[in-house]
Amino acid sequence: MIKRLIAWCEHLVFSHRTLVVTLFLALTAVFAALTVKTHVDASFTKQLPLTHPYLDTFVKHREQAGGANRVLIALIPREGDIFTPQFFDLLRKATDEVFFLPGVDRSQVQSLFTPGTRYLEVVEDGFAGGPVIPPGFEPTLEGFDAVRSNLIKSGKVGQIVANDFRGAMISAQLLDIDPSTRKAIDPTVVADLLEDRIRGKFEGEIATVHIIGFAKVVGDVKRGATGVIGFFGISFLITGVMLWIYSSALKLTWPPLACSLISVVWQMGLLNLCGFGIDPFSLLVPFLVFAMAVSHGVQMVRAYRSAVFDGATGEQAAREAFRQLIVPGGVALISDLVGFLTILVIKIAAIQEMAISASLGVAAVILTNLILLPVLLSFQNLKTHYRQHITQRRITTDRFWSSFCKLMRPGLSLVVLAAAVLLGVFAWRTSERIRIGDSQAGVPELRPDSRYNQDSRAITKAFSIGVDILTVVGEGKPNACVDPDVLATLDRLEARLRALPGVQSVVSLSTVAKTVNSAWNEGSLKWRILPRNQQALAQAVSPVETSTGLLNADGSVLPVFIYLKDHRAETLQDATQTIKQFIQELGPTPPIHLKLASGNAGVMAATNEVVERTQNPILAWVFGVVTALCLLTFRSWRATLCIMAPLALVSWLSYAVMVYADIGLKVTTLPVVALGAGIGVDYGIYLFARLQEALDRGDYFEDAMFAAFTQAGSSIVFTALALALGVGLWVFSAIQFQADMGLLLTFLFLVNMVGAVVLMPAIARWLYRHHTRKEYEQRI
Repeated sequence: MIKRLIAWCEHLVFSHRTLVVTLFLALTAVFAALTVKTHVDASFTKQLPLTHPYLDTFVKHREQAGGANRVLIALIPREGDIFTPQFFDLLRKATDEVFFLPGVDRSQVQSLFTPGTRYLEVVEDGFAGGPVIPPGFEPTLEGFDAVRSNLIKSGKVGQIVANDFRGAMISAQLLDIDPSTRKAIDPTVVADLLEDRIRGKFEGEIATVHIIGFAKVVGDVKRGATGVIGFFGISFLITGVMLWIYSSALKLTWPPLACSLISVVWQMGLLNLCGFGIDPFSLLVPFLVFAMAVSHGVQMVRAYRSAVFDGATGEQAAREAFRQLIVPGGVALISDLVGFLTILVIKIAAIQEMAISASLGVAAVILTNLILLPVLLSFQNLKTHYRQHITQRRITTDRFWSSFCKLMRPGLSLVVLAAAVLLGVFAWRTSERIRIGDSQAGVPELRPDSRYNQDSRAITKAFSIGVDILTVVGEGKPNACVDPDVLATLDRLEARLRALPGVQSVVSLSTVAKTVNSAWNEGSLKWRILPRNQQALAQAVSPVETSTGLLNADGSVLPVFIYLKDHRAETLQDATQTIKQFIQELGPTPPIHLKLASGNAGVMAATNEVVERTQNPILAWVFGVVTALCLLTFRSWRATLCIMAPLALVSWLSYAVMVYADIGLKVTTLPVVALGAGIGVDYGIYLFARLQEALDRGDYFEDAMFAAFTQAGSSIVFTALALALGVGLWVFSAIQFQADMGLLLTFLFLVNMVGAVVLMPAIARWLYRHHTRKEYEQRI
């Protein structure tokens, strides 16, 4: 049945070669026009795991507890502290500029010069308060002394000004939708505005400007994307040169390169046709598609050239290559396709769009490399002197593979298997130490010495807050804010969280109530406690306004703001586990229901939990489907084991590499890890297909393995080296994420190749023991 279907497809394709080429060229022109229109799409909401329970709390209390899309702008004087006329004038102008930036929620802009920045104190007649910058402020010594005094009374030291008064902060919340245009706000546009209208305008002799936030991260990654495109071009040139060295003929070099590029053009065009843009964090996907296309293209060139050497014409050789590779190539590419599609289980829009984009690319590779490429090769005509040159070279490679087959001897193959088992145990034990989430204090997508990470370190050092805020929302009855048990519960949670090494500070209504209660008692520290009397507690809470975000209008929602030192995986896990344990200890009927989580750190914690929950199902789906496809194709559990065992070992080893390279498992790295299985299965399927073909002829195992190596081994080694060399240069990228993925992909390309040509034959040697011959040892 399968042979008849292949024969029908072969007749259909090669009987209309000109029409096939014309149709592909026409579609490529259409998709190229669509590719030009592909836009960068980096919406903040696309990064949110909206099905996670944390996000219910985030969405419900977003306005009061604050969203996750914040921008912090710190102005730090080059000399002295902030109390100079020049710095105050600069800060006031910068605040006004931020206030009118497109995409900024003006009601949530905070700095020394915003009306919501107020202080409170106890005087003889009761409470007195007002804006920290008093009306009629003049930049004199007396005026600065008044501002300093108001700042201390406000409790904002460490938040809107540095702990040592050597810096001031402007905080702004970004909207998701522009209210004037009703369109999603592009964070990359906001990032450009922050650079042009804030840093470019206000950084100078008076102060330095430091900016952090999601929009700024995306903007910096987008600027680095030009480097990604440059590295793609370098990788393309290296792959082309390597392919030319392998084929030794330009007429066998350009067809696979052209088909690989066409597959990328089709991918981008189809992406645009489906209404998607491309996220800055998924810019590596087109190269993955290109790499897979090159891998399969080399195998087609190898099969075509072998048929020519056997005396076939160009068209006959192309037909033979088509028949030989349509099944193993199709199985390998379908495995890749399934690997991408399994990523859809991660319910995060950005990752799902990445999965769709990659799947479209693999679908294009199936058409370009299994149909268009053999048709293009059918028009080629190899000269006699070329055949002589390649024949001479094959003598050298055949001699190498003959020596290499010594590894298939029983004794040496057992050594290979024992080493693989030891590596597997090591990789499995090491993989348990992988971090789920970020492994660095700054932003791991950027270099540690990048401007963003320098700004992040400067802000963390000078202030008691950072951009990493985890918010626990307390939901109670109306007037829960004056319930002593409720505030005592918040106070105990605060105390437990402050003891964590990754927490900078914690703020809630209980914090402010204790300060106010102390103020009612002449500022005595011994009275910085929560009153147990409800009337006294109401007196301590009454000055707190809803604009602080510490309570809502009826006092039923009481957030706890936890300012973290960083967003590393262990920091988030320590905080969330502590909160979950505390909630569990409160029992089924607590004074107030505490819910995780809001703030940007809450979103990160939810994302990490999604990754941790989905990583095993994704890998299970990938390996399950690849196993099923191998069983259907080869109809042998032994063949399936030979292909899958090296694949599983390399997957474990890739986790070990991430542990030692300090690469966390997160939404931007999990897809690459999952796709490692798809990248590696190509080598094993192509090599084993040639091995099984020889075994089915009745060849002895060593002879069959030698035949498989001479037919497919060289092309597999070449492909791995070419692709590894291309992505290996990524370690020099200005974007840390690209450098990390370059390291990981280089490892996957090379070690999957080693697994296919070393471990797979060693396993097959013992599963196909009836194919043996003692006298073979004498021959080699």
